[in-house]
Amino acid sequence: MRKATIIFLLSLISCLTVTAQNTTTARAALDKAAATLTKKGGASANFVMSNKNTGKVTGTICIKGTKYYANTQSVKVWFDGKTQWTYMSDTEEVNVTTPTKVQQQAMTPYAFINLYKSGYDMSIKSNSKNHTVHLTAQKKGNAIQEVYITLDKSSYEPSVIKMLQGQTWTTITISNLKAAKLPDSTFRFNSKNYPNAEIVDLR
Repeated sequence: MRKATIIFLLSLISCLTVTAQNTTTARAALDKAAATLTKKGGASANFVMSNKNTGKVTGTICIKGTKYYANTQSVKVWFDGKTQWTYMSDTEEVNVTTPTKVQQQAMTPYAFINLYKSGYDMSIKSNSKNHTVHLTAQKKGNAIQEVYITLDKSSYEPSVIKMLQGQTWTTITISNLKAAKLPDSTFRFNSKNYPNAEIVDLR
């Protein structure tokens, strides 16, 4: 009986050690991905986002630190780190808000950049070409419950992000990611470029 208990404890310790190592590897991979995306000058990319509610949406995104600018056929979103402007082309209306962290996460394909740093368990699986990191929320109340992030094995650039919000899975495919020198004005709405826009301040 004592021998069986010792074997069980050794197996448990071994299992916990492997889990800890896997978590460390997953975090290191995401650290490298975040570093790639948050370079001082910024980065730009194309994306295709799809889920059962919105269908398929294609667009481009520019990011620089916590700032981003997303451009699709029907909506443009600027976020300068504090204020968000959402322009809807069909109504020529601009909603001005101060989004919460949860709302910010729902708006950008690169929500995982800061998401993984707290409140999530993580693991990683790898093949010859990619790493796939799996994040699972530690609390059921989190807006984003699960995320799968596929990273290129050599560059650590993300190619596919799949996230669960509520009961809906959203898949984001990313291409043409490249470094760019982006001025801060990229992330702020300029009313001069939209003279007919109706500005609705919701702050």
